[in-house]
Amino acid sequence: MKKYSSILLILIICALNTQDLKAQFRFSNLFGGKDKPRKNKLFEPNSNVSLGIGTSSYFGDISPYNRFLQSTVNGMRWNVNFNFTRQLSPTFGLRFGLTYARISGDDNYLEGVKGYEANFIRNLHFRNDIKELSITGQYDFVRTSRSYLRRASIIPYIFGGVGVFAHDPVAKPQASLYGNDWVRLQPLHTEGQGLPGYPNAPYSLISVSFPVGVGVKYRLNRNWDLGVELSYRYTLSDYLDDVSGNFANSADLQAQSPLAASMGNRSLEKIAAHTGKDRTQGVINYLTAKGFYDPASPYDPFTLTSIPGFSDKTDLRGNPKYNDSYLLTTVKLIYHIPNKIKCPVVR
Repeated sequence: MKKYSSILLILIICALNTQDLKAQFRFSNLFGGKDKPRKNKLFEPNSNVSLGIGTSSYFGDISPYNRFLQSTVNGMRWNVNFNFTRQLSPTFGLRFGLTYARISGDDNYLEGVKGYEANFIRNLHFRNDIKELSITGQYDFVRTSRSYLRRASIIPYIFGGVGVFAHDPVAKPQASLYGNDWVRLQPLHTEGQGLPGYPNAPYSLISVSFPVGVGVKYRLNRNWDLGVELSYRYTLSDYLDDVSGNFANSADLQAQSPLAASMGNRSLEKIAAHTGKDRTQGVINYLTAKGFYDPASPYDPFTLTSIPGFSDKTDLRGNPKYNDSYLLTTVKLIYHIPNKIKCPVVR
């Protein structure tokens, strides 16, 4: 019954539209005028939606910018995204996007890399799941005349805009002491943020990003495209990795909790919590080069109370000059939403 009711409703709407057109025709003839065909629009605005999946790479204090290729590969993780685009002109569209991306980094990737010995000794790692809402403008290099149905087979484009995202960095503690579960880092005040005697407040878990990128769309059929996209997000946060400023005094973190002290300074951990690698030889090599260890009188370096340069509020833990960012690559399936629902022909 519902099926027939729906068909009847469609037929009534079509009939009313037909009668309306006839009425307009007769009304114009009363004044001696002739019906003039309606001008075709130069372009019909249209909409499309897309679903994509791809990779993500982070750049910051743990994955250095000046090792761009290595940082891109070493910490590569994943992203998924959904976009709604309103094509407003033959070349310009406004896009609303939702992105879920996982980023990560680990100082132990820099073991044995000249110039980054201190990064290895620092021994920090993290993982962060980013939830981003963005609005961007998209410019197509190939015009679409009148309707999306007449779009070109291949359309390259660029885009840029602004986004807001939520994040919450986590890391693994020493398994022998605290188990193997990931723990949230922001509440631990790992650089003394928010503690008495420290200048900075706890960092926000909400921040702003600026997405820019390039892409290309390939037409599959009437309503479907396949897209490939490369996008870069510069952010207003330097704490995607929980690293930015100086070390906190161990005693100040210990007063908060033993876990906070352990996560704030990890330079004397024998086993890398994330990779599971034994760090002994790398630590010995560093201490020997700095004159803190004598191979002729060997001892266990992990019995030290601290390593010079990794101990108090005067020692840099990160680099506050540069904010963090991330790079996304995406392969996506695009569906063009039909503009109008055509009425069936009445026979």
